[in-house]
Amino acid sequence: MKVSNAQEFLDHLLEEIESNRLVLPSLPEVALRVRDEVERGDINAAKLADMIAEDAALSARLLQVANSPLYRARSEITSLQMAITRMGYNTVRTLLMSLAMQQIFQPTSTLLDSYFHETWQTSVNVAAISRALASLSPKLDPEHGLLAGLIHQIGKLPILTLAEQIPSLANNQASLDPLIEKLHPKIGGVIMKHWNFPDSLYKVATEYPDWHRQPSGDAPDYVDVVQIAYLEHLTSNEEPLPIDPQEMGAFKRLGLAPDINVVEIEDVDAAKQVFA
Repeated sequence: MKVSNAQEFLDHLLEEIESNRLVLPSLPEVALRVRDEVERGDINAAKLADMIAEDAALSARLLQVANSPLYRARSEITSLQMAITRMGYNTVRTLLMSLAMQQIFQPTSTLLDSYFHETWQTSVNVAAISRALASLSPKLDPEHGLLAGLIHQIGKLPILTLAEQIPSLANNQASLDPLIEKLHPKIGGVIMKHWNFPDSLYKVATEYPDWHRQPSGDAPDYVDVVQIAYLEHLTSNEEPLPIDPQEMGAFKRLGLAPDINVVEIEDVDAAKQVFA
């Protein structure tokens, strides 16, 4: 297939998804079950621990993170039930979803390995800063901020997967990069709906590149958090910014000065280490 423009590629991509010829990224079944059970509110810590234990890899990672400097356990957490009791159901639910993301960002070939690696590292950096920013607002949840950062570029993955099948794109960074940047918010929204994620995360995946967005109301949301975190990521890498921070409404909604040094907020480095 030859791709002449972004719309043609998008139409082809959506057709491949609709016909199940291109499978969207899948979250581990255990993570989804835990999410659903916690949201229903009719499960106890012991049953939740048994459910999580069905996925050995996620169980090990959860215990590792529960004992990391990020969560400052006063004494060693030695079991899943102890982790759930100490951290709380909602934190464990969201953290499991975040840990599951790491399994998704795996390249299908060496050809696109650098794209997957770069996207994951960007997501980790943005997630760590987003968690710290969300902790500054009583209206936002830090763990939800972390997850928002990890999913903000999730729409790039199906684009890369399909591009791998089109040699004129896979071997042509100059053609592939603009397609990824233009289309990944749209595909990110498709994935958020596929995963039945809340509207707050759907907005992150679809709206974070809209630097002049004007949401209704003055309350901060997770798009604001991710936008500021993404700018901070670009600044730390000495990359050009897509907007003058003074022009962004996100800072005002979060009650922050545009020149805030986010990376100095406590726990940013600790959060990065969790997903390194």
